[in-house]
Amino acid sequence: MRAPISVVIPSLNAAAALPACLAALVEGLQAGLIREVILSDGGSTDGTPQLAEGWGGEVISGAPSRGGQLRRGCDAARGEWVLVLHADTVLAPGWTDAVQGHMARRAGAAGWFRLRFDQRGLAPRLVAGWANLRSACGLPYGDQGLLLPRALYDAVGGYPDQPLMEDVALARALRGRLAR
Repeated sequence: MRAPISVVIPSLNAAAALPACLAALVEGLQAGLIREVILSDGGSTDGTPQLAEGWGGEVISGAPSRGGQLRRGCDAARGEWVLVLHADTVLAPGWTDAVQGHMARRAGAAGWFRLRFDQRGLAPRLVAGWANLRSACGLPYGDQGLLLPRALYDAVGGYPDQPLMEDVALARALRGRLAR
């Protein structure tokens, strides 16, 4: 049986942040969850595509527009599930347990991760708290990652080709079919 998850990462000059994102995915490779990593690049000039290829990722290039980049990446994905991450998102250790549990218990629903910042202090805690509350009400943002069955992604029409707020548009289309 093939690994079920295609990871899709939109990028534009993300060479500084991408290594931590990719390093966190090793846990998923070791658990046999990740089938492929697709970097959908919008014209980076800082070596981002070469960095992704060095980690074994597939690179798709096109015009810079996060919605368009995500659409291209998801269109190329071959897994039963798609995990969309921003290049500066780092999954916490143990993320594979949460993902496996979600896939087993909520096979027809999309899932998002709880947001937490590395920075300390009141402001990061407030922003993360607000984001997690908003997500619990059905509106997670792209920074939190999104795991969804490919069939559900296709059924709701996928990401719209728009430069901003593509995550909000998809979350609204998924309303009622989202879980932490």
